[in-house]
Amino acid sequence: MEFKPSYFIMTIRKFAEHYSMTSKQAYQYLKRFAGIAFLDDCFEAEHTLSFEDAIEDLTRVCQNHGGYLKYA
Repeated sequence: MEFKPSYFIMTIRKFAEHYSMTSKQAYQYLKRFAGIAFLDDCFEAEHTLSFEDAIEDLTRVCQNHGGYLKYA
């Protein structure tokens, strides 16, 4: 799937923008709180959704794994 890496990069960037952080900070947060694993495991479904929906899903997953950000 050559589209997968591009999707990951763009989703991390959009997540970073939403929470006013750098892409590096967003990646580290998503990695720590299982967001990256979620994107990988659920890619087939997630890439069909809007980035807003993906950010909301990632936020919930991370919260369920100890993350502190709230989707607004």
